[in-house]
Amino acid sequence: TCPLGPSSSPRKKSVEPSSSRQGKALARDLIPTPRPSRLMPPLKPWMFYLLAFAGCYNLLVGLCLTVFYHEVFKNLGLPKPELMLFVQLSGILIGLFGVGYLLVALNPVRNRSLLLLGFLSKAIGTLLSIGHAIHGSVPWIFLILLFFSDIIYLPFFWIILRDLDRLADHEL
Repeated sequence: TCPLGPSSSPRKKSVEPSSSRQGKALARDLIPTPRPSRLMPPLKPWMFYLLAFAGCYNLLVGLCLTVFYHEVFKNLGLPKPELMLFVQLSGILIGLFGVGYLLVALNPVRNRSLLLLGFLSKAIGTLLSIGHAIHGSVPWIFLILLFFSDIIYLPFFWIILRDLDRLADHEL
């Protein structure tokens, strides 16, 4: 099994009691009583895999914008800015969001605020990018890249955030 995979539900032991008193004690031990997060994994498998994919994708994009920025601008057909520092800083930030998504995948309830930051970044970045496309400062074809980098994640991140917030409320 993959150590990074989604958690599995706890297994119940099958025990045959030898006496009625022992049976009651053993039965009491077999009934789970921990908090809700212990009874079921905090993330459904699709949520874990989406966060892991988003994390790896952001790490790759961050690396490309930080190290291979010349090729990125060439392949997108965009003119390179004179000062690449801001492109590289954006790449570092995108890569750090990737680390954040991986941290959420590994410890969802504790790191859910990182997912909120990622969600807000994708939502605000989407609005900003659409505004630039409307004003003509980026080509409309850029919206395809925007769709697969940001827009597509928004509804899924919202669902994950909602579920994690509900789970965190039960843990209080």
